[in-house]
Order: sequence, then C-alpha cells, then structure tokens
Amino acid sequence: MKKLAAILAILAVAVIFASCAGTTVQRLATDTVTDLSGRWNDTDSQLVSEQMVKEMLEKPWLRKFLKTNSSEPRVIVGDIINKTDEHIEIDTFRKDIENQLTNSGDVKFVASKSEREQIREERADMQEYASDKTAKKFKNESAADYMLKGVLTSIVDQIEGRKAVFYEIDLELWNTETNEKEWVGQKKIKKLIDRPGLGF
Repeated sequence: MKKLAAILAILAVAVIFASCAGTTVQRLATDTVTDLSGRWNDTDSQLVSEQMVKEMLEKPWLRKFLKTNSSEPRVIVGDIINKTDEHIEIDTFRKDIENQLTNSGDVKFVASKSEREQIREERADMQEYASDKTAKKFKNESAADYMLKGVLTSIVDQIEGRKAVFYEIDLELWNTETNEKEWVGQKKIKKLIDRPGLGF
C-alpha cells in the first residue's frame, strides 16, 4: 500500500512538472498585433481610437469653434456602450480615446463625472486643511463645450470551424449647450477566424 502511495505521489509530481514545463512567456512591444482569438483586443482599441480622433479633429466643427473662440474647445468623453456579444473592456477604449484627445493639443480635456467627484472632494478637503493662499476655490470649474459618445456593435456569421466577425464603432460629438450633433464618425473592422477541426 505504501509502495502504491509513493508511486502515485511521484506521478502527481511528474504531471505538475510536465504542465509547468510547457509554459513560455515572451515579452512583446505594446504595439505588436496579437490577434489570438479574433475577438476585439488592444490593437483594435488603439487603432480605432487613433484613427477616429484624428478624423474628428480634421472636421469643420473644430475650425468653426476656433474661429469664434479664443481658446481650444473643452471635450468630455461620455458613455461608450458595448452592444456586442463579447465582453469588451470599454474603460480601456475610453482611455485610449482620452489619450488621443489630450495629446493632440487641439482640445482641452475635461474630467469625467467620477473624476469630478474626486476632485471636488479634494477641493472641499482643502477648505479645511490647506492654506488660504493655496486652497482652490469652488465654482471655478471649466465646463465641457462638447461631449463625445459612442456605441460598439457586432455581427457574427459562423459555420463549423470558420467565423466572420464584423465590428462597427460609431462615435458622435454633441454640443453641450445646443444639443446639436457636430460630428459623426464610423469605423468598421472585419475578421475571419479559421479553426479547422474545431467549433466555436
């Protein structure tokens, strides 16, 4: 019985070592395309945000605003809704858009609703603990001139080991004072995934 237990223990250790030996990790540049599953991924998020923000900033609304105002427009990113059948990290996509907007230098970026709440808490804390010279005043915030909103949708067509996935990303820029839609952008991505001998 002891001999059998010892053999089973050795086999268990061997299985553990065998499973660990098959794991390899390779570091990649963050801009490397890694389409492993065919699902929406970091490459899609980065490319779509870069291309759509670039297109948005080249359209007439920006020139019109700069012509009648003395500073860059203030923009906020509102809701971006995922209507695909995939779990997509919308916050990552939103941050990619925010980075592109902020770093463009063409607009001023305004804090989101949750960020404003944190900043207001900090400002309230200043009133009690910071010096009068450095404490920031209430009711001196910069309001957004425009809000960017969007939606992600997808269509899936599949048969046996082959699947086609079509993504559509729609973004809209709204004037926060007039509720007028100033810009509409659309980006489409189509992927064909082959898994011979496997289903989805």
